[in-house]
Amino acid sequence: MPSNDTKKIKGSSMPLLTPYQLGRFQLSHRIVLAPLTRCRAYNALPQPHAAIYYAQRTTPGCLLISEATGISESASGYPCTPGIWSQEQIEAWKPVVKAVHDKGGYFFCQIWHAGRVSHTAYQSNGAAPVSSTNKRIRHGNVTLPSGKEQADYSTPRALTTEEIPQYVEQFRIAARNAIEAGFDGVDIHGAHGYLIDQFLKDGVNDRTDKYGGSIENRCRFTMEVVEAVAKEIGSSRLGIRISPFADFADATDSDPVALGVQFATSLNKYNLLYMHCVEPRMKAAGEIETEQSSWPIRNAYKNSFSVGGGFTMADGNEAIRSGKADRVEFGRLFLANPDFVKRFALGAPLNKYKREFFYTQDPVIGYTDYPFLEQQNLQEDLKNLKDLNLKAF
Repeated sequence: MPSNDTKKIKGSSMPLLTPYQLGRFQLSHRIVLAPLTRCRAYNALPQPHAAIYYAQRTTPGCLLISEATGISESASGYPCTPGIWSQEQIEAWKPVVKAVHDKGGYFFCQIWHAGRVSHTAYQSNGAAPVSSTNKRIRHGNVTLPSGKEQADYSTPRALTTEEIPQYVEQFRIAARNAIEAGFDGVDIHGAHGYLIDQFLKDGVNDRTDKYGGSIENRCRFTMEVVEAVAKEIGSSRLGIRISPFADFADATDSDPVALGVQFATSLNKYNLLYMHCVEPRMKAAGEIETEQSSWPIRNAYKNSFSVGGGFTMADGNEAIRSGKADRVEFGRLFLANPDFVKRFALGAPLNKYKREFFYTQDPVIGYTDYPFLEQQNLQEDLKNLKDLNLKAF
């Protein structure tokens, strides 16, 4: 495998390439692999090709966040996403985590429940997906377990007040299992319209019990999950992701700044390792120009803060320089460039990502076959040599 070592790269003048102490973790730079669903975990089990994929993107002292990993059999809404609810899954994750650790990286497991972003085909006995509401997602389609057919999202069933502690418990057990699998920590997925976000956003949450209505009430489920997981694995191993400005899966809020600020304020008492916030420009239809900002949330949150969503090298550096964030998460660019950190440091050109392969089930194409810089340089040298030879004749 080509080298992804950055020890000899001189780029410390770039804010993103400066070291950072994240709790017990000494990071060598501030570039983070964002959690990215890749749909290549057959039968909900991480596969050997996942070890190759994550190891390719590991540099000594880096932080990687895994793809969203289900907390239960009912948690999924996409084909071939991994889980962490069974012993078999714990064992399957171990070599993947080891591959990252062997290259000196830190690895956090993102745990999630898709909630209503699902279909009866993913549920036991064809049951309705659960949510904070019984309102169905009206825009977009769900990909069925075959990975080929699409359908409308199924109408969800609103969880009763008495059922909610069961889902808090599922998050707690999933976190415990992640630590048993060897992960350095856990990242709670509270973004992008999935179950936690369905409780947070007033465009989805229409409950009249203690989990609905005011912002404080809508944050209650999330805070119960945070408290349970923090007690299980320790707050120093726990982070969370939110996207108050996003509208994925019809999950909108009438006042995302107020939601984000109240969320950050409520989260402060748990002393988590970090929170990361998706930028306001990221919408279901693509990136947009907006005057909204994550600064108020950054200012309200007292611990380490990261951002993600459409960042380039330039504005990533500016986010660190300005104090807007302590780290920046890169998704699509990191996906397409396994040696992204090295290319960034050298100012080298980037591979273009292939969107059509983001969520396919192929274990190689669009997954582990993106070339390293050394491979591209060798190919270019061979091409030039061939051209010279042809000209000689």
